[in-house]
Amino acid sequence: MTAAPRIDALPADLDDADPAELTRNAELETVRFAGLSVDELDLRSARLREVELDQVNLPVVRAARGQWRDVRVSGRLGSVEAYDAQWRSVHFVGCKLSFVNLRGAELLDVAFTGCVVEELDLLDARARRVRLEDTRVGHLSLREGELRDVDLRGAELESIDGVRHLRGVTVSSGQLTLMAPLLAEALGILVED
Repeated sequence: MTAAPRIDALPADLDDADPAELTRNAELETVRFAGLSVDELDLRSARLREVELDQVNLPVVRAARGQWRDVRVSGRLGSVEAYDAQWRSVHFVGCKLSFVNLRGAELLDVAFTGCVVEELDLLDARARRVRLEDTRVGHLSLREGELRDVDLRGAELESIDGVRHLRGVTVSSGQLTLMAPLLAEALGILVED
């Protein structure tokens, strides 16, 4: 049985914060940023804990090597560069995301709910208890990933790169049927009627 992500509830008393606090190497805890709209948000190496980014509009989010714990995000995000990041108990809800780069990231208890993701890159990522629910993904890259309890049953997947690396992923029987041609190609199976 696939283990579900353990998403911790955020404290009810998050303090509204000034966007000026979002600086490089900032350590942010128990804060809420509402309605952010900037061209670029630099969170590289930032530590966010018990933070909500609510109904944001962020074309570029640079979050490489950051540590996010107990973070909830909603809104529209363009490019999210979070390679080599460490995410624990992170929940994207109702988001529209263009490109999410989680290459080499460590993901534990991460969920995407009601999202549209054009491209999700998990190349060389270590992911455990990750779920996509009611979420459409245009392109999913899984090459060289170390996956465990990654639940894709609630996802509509348009294309997958790295079908040989699906170990540790749970899919529905309908999804498996749709993936059959990709799996046959990856394994060098010739199908003729």
